[in-house]
Amino acid sequence: MLSRKGLIPEDYLLTRLAEDVLQPKCFKVKPGKARFVTKNGTCNVAHTNIREQGRFLLDVFTTLVDLKWLHTLIIFTMSYLCSWLLFGMIWWLIAFAHGDLDQKGDDFVPCVTDIHSFSSAFLFSIEVQVTIGFGGRMVTEECVSAIVVLIVQNIVGLLINAIMLGCIFMKTAQANRRAETLIFSKHAVISVRNNKLCFMIRIGDLRKSMIISATVRLQVVRRSSTEEGEVLPLDQIDIHMDNPVGTNGVFLVSPLIICHVIDKDSPLYELSAGDLQYDDIEVIAVLEGVVETTGITTQARTSYVSEEILWGQRFVPTVSAEDGMYAVDYSKFGNTTKVPTPCCSAKKLDESGGIARLKLNEGVTLRATVRRRRGSAGVRRSKKQPE
Repeated sequence: MLSRKGLIPEDYLLTRLAEDVLQPKCFKVKPGKARFVTKNGTCNVAHTNIREQGRFLLDVFTTLVDLKWLHTLIIFTMSYLCSWLLFGMIWWLIAFAHGDLDQKGDDFVPCVTDIHSFSSAFLFSIEVQVTIGFGGRMVTEECVSAIVVLIVQNIVGLLINAIMLGCIFMKTAQANRRAETLIFSKHAVISVRNNKLCFMIRIGDLRKSMIISATVRLQVVRRSSTEEGEVLPLDQIDIHMDNPVGTNGVFLVSPLIICHVIDKDSPLYELSAGDLQYDDIEVIAVLEGVVETTGITTQARTSYVSEEILWGQRFVPTVSAEDGMYAVDYSKFGNTTKVPTPCCSAKKLDESGGIARLKLNEGVTLRATVRRRRGSAGVRRSKKQPE
């Protein structure tokens, strides 16, 4: 069982991990726009008009690894077939030039024994390259050219084996498969945490094997312009986040809430609840670490556009203590609950004195309202008393 301690049923679908959360009524869904990074982590960028296509051939190994499996298997098969056919033709030409195809008696010594046609030359080429050696055909000392071709074919066969087998191994051991069990919450939330307005997402790992030295990075991608009037269609801005465990890396044993405090250095500092309806922003989350079992670095990505950022909500707890151990309920992984949150931006909140000042003002107003209600109730009771 791949899940930790059997807490997740085998037939549990990953698509159910992040439950659909209803948007607040004040938000209107905008027509879909192009995302920089899709929800499954694929970069939504098309490279066009590349004139120097030959650059990909300078790095043949990486090009082969990046190909689809069908194309890789076709190249794998054709590389061996073409080399066998090529050297089979060379062996046939050597036999033809030396006269091995004509029977000249018992005293005649051929370059390669038992080669009578192109079929037998092709079979000998396969035997040489894959070192089968059935024993019926062999190279003699008669022809130096045959000895040279034998050496060259062995070297070429070793090169093909090294490249193609290495390519197949790298494709099967690619770290992006490990990223399939690294999950993100479907929505991001903005709410008050420790008297500060925070942007939060939740991450989790479904496997029992650990991600060593896991780190999380957040970036905001938005359209912006410089003071000189230059338009930046995809301006990528790094945002600082508070590590939930207080170190440089996260200890991803159970789902963690990654928190970014929206302060004056944050690109979300001037963002309010109403701005989410109109601003085309996208927050990219990148989880990176080393796979414990293979030692290969893996990376999982996702993004959150304006419609997927919930204002005034926070994530519900997923970890509980049961029978001397901690249990994680992944059915609540993406669930959120509404909490009181000011709709103004963090900038306006700081200008008004912060969350503590806002709570104090609300408490004074509430107490004054209660006193007025009590006073009016006392007046009404005094009027009802008989004179």
